[in-house]
Amino acid sequence: MKKPRHVLVALGWYDHRLLEGIAAYASEHRWHLSAHSVLHEREIPWGWEGDGVLAWLASGEDLAEFVLSVRRPTVDFSLRRPHLPFGHVVQDHRKTGGLVAEHLADRGVRRFLYYSDSENWSQVERGAGYAERVQELGFGCEWLRWKGGDEAGPSAKTSWRRRRDWLLAALRSTQKPVGIFAANGALAVEVHETCEGASIPVPDHVAIVGMDDHLQSVGAASRLISGVDPNLEEQGYQGAAMLDRMMRSGRVPARPMRIAPRGVMARRSSDLLAVGHPGVARALRVIGERLGEGIGVEDLARAAGMSVRGLHEAFRESLGCSPGERLRRVRLEEAKRLLRSTGEKLQSIAEQTGFANLNTFFVAFKKAEGMTPAEYRRTSSRGR
Repeated sequence: MKKPRHVLVALGWYDHRLLEGIAAYASEHRWHLSAHSVLHEREIPWGWEGDGVLAWLASGEDLAEFVLSVRRPTVDFSLRRPHLPFGHVVQDHRKTGGLVAEHLADRGVRRFLYYSDSENWSQVERGAGYAERVQELGFGCEWLRWKGGDEAGPSAKTSWRRRRDWLLAALRSTQKPVGIFAANGALAVEVHETCEGASIPVPDHVAIVGMDDHLQSVGAASRLISGVDPNLEEQGYQGAAMLDRMMRSGRVPARPMRIAPRGVMARRSSDLLAVGHPGVARALRVIGERLGEGIGVEDLARAAGMSVRGLHEAFRESLGCSPGERLRRVRLEEAKRLLRSTGEKLQSIAEQTGFANLNTFFVAFKKAEGMTPAEYRRTSSRGR
């Protein structure tokens, strides 16, 4: 048997899901992993020797200096230092921004804000992708940038209050309803807390989507803030696969590999039906409440008190899609959520999401996603 590869996992930023993806690949290929988190251990493993490195080079220069000194094939999960001779497997932040824009537009949002507090490449790319998709959908996007920076001395004591006052003034002055994409989980929580403190209704007046950030409790039951699942398990798995290819070939990929997000985990903070047409609003509510009953467009029209043709025209005007298109999209999104987060059988998922039978579910899913439900589940469950 071949001698197992010795791979160092050196992380300046940490998330257990990234490690789960790395560990899944390592287990399949009999790697020996030396896991090291600068974030937690606060020291650099000088003197380590092995075959390759998986790194997340955050802001500290010492970790980057160390990884360079090792002179082994390296994959970096960040693009803070794109000039270094490493492979890169990173989140597709532009696609993430576009996904959030579509999520909010689907809920009837017509005014859009992006909130960031850093010129970090990831925040900039998320904002650019969000603004571009909003413009493609025919709307405008305002970018709220907090530029307070890292303050020291007496001014640091008032920084938090000044920031909250600035954000509150921005939220009060913007026309509502409005959808806000916050660049990370902490900022999403900040927007939510600011709205709560000022009695600004969420999601009725302000819909919020952040990034799934377990440290900032975006998914906590007390917050119920919608967030994007960045698919960190797949990022870890594909990073390990790229490193394996580099260790065998000695070649560094010319371009970064970008990992698409799994989707928006819709929670209460973006459960906004900001449509002026009461019939469309009633139909959307029925879709959410009776999805598993196999309802069709005729059922939606009856619930809305409209003809099928009238409902079709109202949907096109209000949401830019037909009732049938919206129904199929919601069914598929719920099916994807169940495939990712449960072990339910495919037959059960088809029934819960209102598909007529398993074959109909299979055909619709493959047409929309380019893969079967079983394939989607396998690619979405790295490390589980």
